[in-house]
Amino acid sequence: MKILFYVFTILFLVNCGSSTSDKNIVVKTFTEKYPIHKNITVTVFWAGEPPSSENGHISNVYSAWNGEWENAYGGFDSPYDRAGYHPAGFTPKENPFYFALPYNDFEVNGTKKTDLSYIPWAIPDDDKKESICKNRWVKIIYKGKIAYAQWEDVGPFGEDDEAYVFGTAKPKNQINDNAGFDVSPAVRDYLDLTGINKVDWVFVDDEDVPDGPWKEIVTTSGINWVY
Repeated sequence: MKILFYVFTILFLVNCGSSTSDKNIVVKTFTEKYPIHKNITVTVFWAGEPPSSENGHISNVYSAWNGEWENAYGGFDSPYDRAGYHPAGFTPKENPFYFALPYNDFEVNGTKKTDLSYIPWAIPDDDKKESICKNRWVKIIYKGKIAYAQWEDVGPFGEDDEAYVFGTAKPKNQINDNAGFDVSPAVRDYLDLTGINKVDWVFVDDEDVPDGPWKEIVTTSGINWVY
């Protein structure tokens, strides 16, 4: 991943002793850390969602990183029976503002991928037993409204699309209008999503996440391979 630096510099060479008036040297730097993914088809999923024809027969009782996701979350995150941004009947143990992207930093056998150099925040001494993707934050924009959410699962329909997730390519998936982003019911409700919509999204660092309902419960749990 390339970090783009745009530097605009106005330089004035000071000629000591001349009659020319001095001018200030102005240096302005703008940094864009992560690429913005524009016009991406988004669908809705939820912790505890059973497999069906609508979700490609994929169970969300467990996630890519947690074999007991529904239990870790605190229960079934019903997309229909809601109490504000929470499911009705219980307070989640983990952040109800979550999402999935089609990439996993672990192989299907549970070993961490050896080359993660395309992930902007990867470092050589990362813990080989923990994910560097789980719990990361994104900013999501829909019709001028902005929400933030944490990465808690892999999908929709794929787990190896690093060219899209960390680069500038479009999603490889061709199902559901090339869906490349799954969001939770809380994100859906905050942004007033109505079905299969188009959103913009971008990774953000922890310190750049503002206060909001997504900060009431922050997920910090690591991998749980129990199945």
